[in-house]
Amino acid sequence: MIRSLFTLLTAFVVTVILAPMAMVAALLGVREGPGSIHDKAMRWWATAVDRAAGVKVVVHGAENMPNGAVYISNHVSWFDVFAIAEVLPRYTWVAKSELRRLPIFGRGAEAAGVIFIERDNRKSAFESYEGAAAEVSRGRNVVVCPEGTRGAEYALRPFKKGPFVLAVAAQAPVVPVLVYGAREVMRKGSFRIRPGTVHVHFLPPISSTGLTYDQRDVLVKAAWQSIAAALEQHYGIVSQLPRQHTAPPLGDPARM
Repeated sequence: MIRSLFTLLTAFVVTVILAPMAMVAALLGVREGPGSIHDKAMRWWATAVDRAAGVKVVVHGAENMPNGAVYISNHVSWFDVFAIAEVLPRYTWVAKSELRRLPIFGRGAEAAGVIFIERDNRKSAFESYEGAAAEVSRGRNVVVCPEGTRGAEYALRPFKKGPFVLAVAAQAPVVPVLVYGAREVMRKGSFRIRPGTVHVHFLPPISSTGLTYDQRDVLVKAAWQSIAAALEQHYGIVSQLPRQHTAPPLGDPARM
């Protein structure tokens, strides 16, 4: 429990320091861009939390990290988020609206560019994705966990379609991301944190160029199968393709 308390304290301290910096920058009209406080604050925050938790992040497939892309990740632990946030350049997140209500953190995250969505409000959620598409078009990366909530096991669950509508709207590549090892650091439903190594696999991008809204299902299936195949290849974990992801194959997706 000492490790957990130390990590929580670290998260609180860096939030108190970095969130006001992001808010002041937003009030002063500081624009987001490479090297801006918006670009750095979330990475500094995540790195501090990872180090306090005793987490080492190992990146695989660093060549598969284009800018102006939609990054799609599996989600079994809060440390999925922290691991990606430590290593990905110039990004923002699509996160559930409940996090906006957290004291200090929520305002700071919003000022830094995190896009909050009302998951139970379809119209509001898609409006948020439209805002995210504009960020992607400016060259910023957007990270989404399309399974929604954290899972108890690594086997993939069904993907929500919203993030792929975002990719189609921006005509941006989808980068599937497999995170493994975060569940051993901190499991869903537990506050206990254990030191460990988290592996982040950036998989070959899938092009959405030329795809339309009506073809979003094939993009969903291609991304789901990419992460599932990597999960089985590297870690021997098999995922069952959900019935809703049985759209016709995308063919040979263009690789970026």
